[in-house]
Amino acid sequence: MLKRVVVGMSGGVDSSVTAYLLKEQGYEVIGVTMQVWPEDSQFEEIEGGCCSLSSVEDARRVAHKLEIPFYVMNFKEVFKSKVIEPFIDEYLNGRTPNPCIACNKYIKFDEFLKKARELDADYIATGHYAKIYDKDGRFLLERSEDDKKDQTYVLYNMTQYQLEHTLMPCGEYSKDRIRQIAKEIGLNVHNKKDSEEICFIPDNDHGAYIKREVPKSVKEGNFVDSNGKVLGKHKGIVYYTIGQRKGLGIALGKPVFVKDINVMKNEIILGTEEDIFKTELIASDLNFIPFDDLSEELEVKAKIRYSAKATDAIIYPLGNGKVKVVFKEKVRAITKGQSVVFYKGKLLIGGGIIEQIL
Repeated sequence: MLKRVVVGMSGGVDSSVTAYLLKEQGYEVIGVTMQVWPEDSQFEEIEGGCCSLSSVEDARRVAHKLEIPFYVMNFKEVFKSKVIEPFIDEYLNGRTPNPCIACNKYIKFDEFLKKARELDADYIATGHYAKIYDKDGRFLLERSEDDKKDQTYVLYNMTQYQLEHTLMPCGEYSKDRIRQIAKEIGLNVHNKKDSEEICFIPDNDHGAYIKREVPKSVKEGNFVDSNGKVLGKHKGIVYYTIGQRKGLGIALGKPVFVKDINVMKNEIILGTEEDIFKTELIASDLNFIPFDDLSEELEVKAKIRYSAKATDAIIYPLGNGKVKVVFKEKVRAITKGQSVVFYKGKLLIGGGIIEQIL
């Protein structure tokens, strides 16, 4: 009997080729697009993002071309409660969240997997660039063949059960080869631009989005220096993040950067670039993949954001579900709310949410 796999199809080239590759490998493939945009979203008609209606139609056309069943599943409410609302709350609390990590944790590899298993599927599959394999009964996650497209950073929350029931065939290929395969088999999405913005904020202006959603919660306040001296007015803390220089709307005759955010006083603290380089942080909400818990200090490479370079560090278990991360060299703009993710070579060790900068 054929193994059944439900492919999460976003309408992009990666998930489209994922469906093709798995069908070629002999799986019974079902295509599903996860409908997550709110009913009142003003972005339903915007081209490109995985939340747009045009992307649903792209996915439907690919499924028709591949001759596989295609369905749209409604995840609107859980997406709103698990991704959008926490995203807004984090910014209101002076933190900078990564909604893709929350979506993967709560939607793609939790709710979506549950729905797929209800359809008697053996696996779900996504277009992520990462490798999953079984070693001595433990499922591991490894960086993809294409280092530039590797997406393991946003996958560190995956559990053993989720890894056991997930396929990611794109991890074995380069992005160029995936596009080439799509062109060879006649998929119109072969040259479709990658979506790089937050799916529910296609114009990429998260501050304006939050102000529209909760206008009474976004208030003007003061820019101050490290001594509390008022330097000017800011338009609301949700518009700013640690390390930011551009778009501050203040001219002081010298480069200044967001050093910290004081939520209680509604203040943005500005400083020099040197001020935003740090070596230590505390992380919580941890997940490890090769083992269940960290029992002793471990030398790793650590990334503090998706686009950051992995840097030499040591992680120390603190108990209470927290670790201390000490970098061997100063790193730029460690930011509360972002994830710190750990590697050993190509192996993903795990990660957590940055809670405190030391």
